Amino acid sequence: VVESLKALTNAVEEMRAENRDTKRRLNEGEQRIDILEKELEKEKKHNAALDPKITALAQRLDDQENRARRNNLRILGFPEQREKGKPIQFLQEVLPKLLGLADGTQLEVERAHRTLGTRPEAGQRPHPFIVKFLRFQDKERIIHKARERGTLEWEGNKILIFPDLSKELQEKRRRFLDVKKQLREKEVKYGLFYPATLKIFLGGIRK
Repeated sequence: VVESLKALTNAVEEMRAENRDTKRRLNEGEQRIDILEKELEKEKKHNAALDPKITALAQRLDDQENRARRNNLRILGFPEQREKGKPIQFLQEVLPKLLGLADGTQLEVERAHRTLGTRPEAGQRPHPFIVKFLRFQDKERIIHKARERGTLEWEGNKILIFPDLSKELQEKRRRFLDVKKQLREKEVKYGLFYPATLKIFLGGIRK
C-alpha cells in the first residue's frame, strides 16, 4: 500500500510539474504573441505614413513623364512601311496636306518613330507613330486642326491624332468617356483640359 501511495504521489507530482511547465510555455507564447502584435501594429502605422509619400512620389514621376512628352503626339492609322525608313520626312510631307495647313507650312520634327513591337500581320492595326515636335505650338496647332476637321483619312486609312500621355494619365482621362458621350448627345460644349480636368461650357461660361 505504501509503495502504491508513493507511486501515486510521484505520478501526481509529475503531472503537477508538467502542468507548471505547460503554463510557463503558454505564458511565454502569449508574451511572444503580444510582442508580435505590437510590432505588427507599429509596422502598419509605419506603412500608413509611407503610403501618402509613395503616392506623392508616383504623382511627381508621372507629372515629369508627361512634361517630357509635352511636345509629343501619337498618330495612328498610317500603314506599316509607308514611311520607307524616313518617318520624319514622311510626316512632314503628309501632315500639312492631311490637315489642310497653308501651303509651304514647315513642321519641325525633332524625332519620330513607330512604337516598339513585332510587325503586325496583314489586317492587324499598324503601330502608331510617336512624334516629338521642336515647338509646342506646332503640336497644339496639329491637335486643333485634327479636331476641327473631324474625320481624317489618308489613302483609305482612318488617321487618329492624340496627345502622347503616360498610361496613368490616359486612364484618368478615359474615365470621362461616358460623361463626354452624354454631353455630346445633349449638345453641351465641353473641354478636357490638361492633365485630366473636364470643363463644361454653359451659356458661354466655363464651369
